[in-house]
Amino acid sequence: MLIIEENEAATDRRYLAGRQSTLVSIAVNVVLTMLQIVTGIFAGSQALVADGVHSLSDLVADFVVLFAARQSRNPADADHQYGHQRFETAASLALGGALLAVGIGMLVSAFYKLQSLNVQAVHLSALWVALATLASKEILFRYMLRIAERVRSSMLVANAWHARSDAVSSLVVALGIAGNLLGVPLLDPIAALIVGLMIVRTGWLFSWRALNDLMDKAVSEEESLAIRRTLLETPGVFGVHDLRTRKMGDLTIVDVHLELDGNQTVTQGHAIATSARRRVMEQHHVLDVMTHVDPAEQGLPEAQP
Repeated sequence: MLIIEENEAATDRRYLAGRQSTLVSIAVNVVLTMLQIVTGIFAGSQALVADGVHSLSDLVADFVVLFAARQSRNPADADHQYGHQRFETAASLALGGALLAVGIGMLVSAFYKLQSLNVQAVHLSALWVALATLASKEILFRYMLRIAERVRSSMLVANAWHARSDAVSSLVVALGIAGNLLGVPLLDPIAALIVGLMIVRTGWLFSWRALNDLMDKAVSEEESLAIRRTLLETPGVFGVHDLRTRKMGDLTIVDVHLELDGNQTVTQGHAIATSARRRVMEQHHVLDVMTHVDPAEQGLPEAQP
């Protein structure tokens, strides 16, 4: 019961931290979206408008994160007996899909612009807005990543790296605008094209990782070995086999066979299995551990003459 309460407390901490960082991100993206799109239109910069649309997609993503973080807090029920932690994974998949759609749209727009060869010189104000966006996005990324790593939320980490991709795209936009101002007009739509490619790549990575988690992807080999080591260090456990793991949001579900002394009572074996389960849940980011007990040959006493 204590472990369950600790897991619930950790979930609450993740939700509150995620809500705080996401609200900050929403405020920043509202300002940047309006500034980039309006300035981009009047300054004649397609790259800045594209970056503004990217910021708009961030704004939509932030609302998705808020909704998913709230839903994932819901306790287990009759229809979702392992809880709702995978709601965060589904949200990460949605974020990836949104980025893919935005990136592809940018690629199409930039491609047609390059084909037309009708590129005008941009106003200096576009460069200043691009530089201000770059600084804002990089600061936002560092702030969000620090919170995400503290509460160990993959969805918040994904959203933080989304902000970093924005910072990199803003750098590309600033370089493209600078090149346009220096007398190479095509650099502005080329920058928009590069931004589109970066967004497509980021969206694909997020979608693929989330899809793997939804297909019960196991934890890393390093984490699996650490869980095995914790089980083997439990007094009364002689061996471990058939250890399997699967992701459940930011937590892990573990299934394992424990080798115990076959001559002890059921009550004794149950106590050892319970101890092993508790140790794993205390030392690792685990939602639950399902144990099966097998007799171990090395646990049997030698026959008396």
